[in-house]
Amino acid sequence: IKKEIAELNELQAKVEAEQETATSKEESVESQVETIKFDDFLKVNMVVGQVKSCEKVEGSDKLLCFQMDLGSEERQIVSGIADTYEPADLVGRKLIVVTNLAPRKIFGKESQGMLLAGTDKATGKPYVLTVDGDLAPGSEVS
Repeated sequence: IKKEIAELNELQAKVEAEQETATSKEESVESQVETIKFDDFLKVNMVVGQVKSCEKVEGSDKLLCFQMDLGSEERQIVSGIADTYEPADLVGRKLIVVTNLAPRKIFGKESQGMLLAGTDKATGKPYVLTVDGDLAPGSEVS
C-alpha cells in the first residue's frame, strides 16, 4: 500500500508540474507581442472623427459603413462592429480614426481608414474607442 501511495503521489506531482508548464507556456505566448520602435508608432496617423451617418452593409451581418467627418475632409470607413452596435446609436459620436492606411475594398465598399476598438476577451465583441470632451473632428490623437 505504501508503495502504491508513493507512486500515486509521484504521478500526481508529475501531472501538476505538466499543468503548470502548460499554463505558463500559454501565458508566455499571450504576453509575447512584437515590440516596435517609437518612430514606427509615429508613422500611424490618428485623428478624431465624428460619425455623420452609419448603416449596415448589405449582405453582411458584421459590417457597418460610416461617413466620417475628419475636420478637413469626409471619409467612408467600413468596420466589423455590427454585432455590438446599432448604426443609429453611433451617429454623432466622436471616434478615433487611423487615416493613413491604404484604402481597401470590403464587401464592395471602399474603406478609407480604420476605427480603433478594443475586444472584450469574454465575449469577443469589439467596442470602439470614443472621445470625451470638446475635441473637434480632425484633432490629432497622440
